[in-house]
Amino acid sequence: MNIFRLAGDMTHLFSVLVLLLKIYATKSCSGISLKTQELYALVFLTRYLDLLTVFVSIYNSVMKVVFISSSIAIVWCMRAHPLVRRTYDKELDTFRHYMLVGGSFLLALIFHDEFTVREVLWAFSIYLEAVAILPQLVLLQRSRNVDNLTAWIAGIVQTALYIDFFYYYFISWKNNEKLKLPE
Repeated sequence: MNIFRLAGDMTHLFSVLVLLLKIYATKSCSGISLKTQELYALVFLTRYLDLLTVFVSIYNSVMKVVFISSSIAIVWCMRAHPLVRRTYDKELDTFRHYMLVGGSFLLALIFHDEFTVREVLWAFSIYLEAVAILPQLVLLQRSRNVDNLTAWIAGIVQTALYIDFFYYYFISWKNNEKLKLPE
């Protein structure tokens, strides 16, 4: 087991649980971009399509299920929970996230390892994840009110993603190999 992957997964898991607990405890999603959460749900759904066909380990399968279900749970709370959905501010969350989806899909069609549905969707999820935080950043800029917990969570998740990427970049550079990110 890669210690950096474990640390990144646990940090991500912790931040998602804190976000869900914050939404549940306050019955509010104020300051949270629904569009960013929808993008992350799309990232995990497209990246982990192989969940039912490829088995790597129990840990891997459990983490895939947790990331998919937690991202869908956050979107559900923000869209359908009777109390939480009233606190969502559509006027501040105006980023055109469909452009990120389209751009990421075009990149995935051009830059991928193999031209298969699974590989293109995996590449799409990588490109989309890199920009999925943008609607949240725009919402925070427009509201000019950054909750400390929201800032910490956004920072922790993004830092974990950077650490994970740079670990694989360093390993490929050290071994003089083409950069290969995990599936």
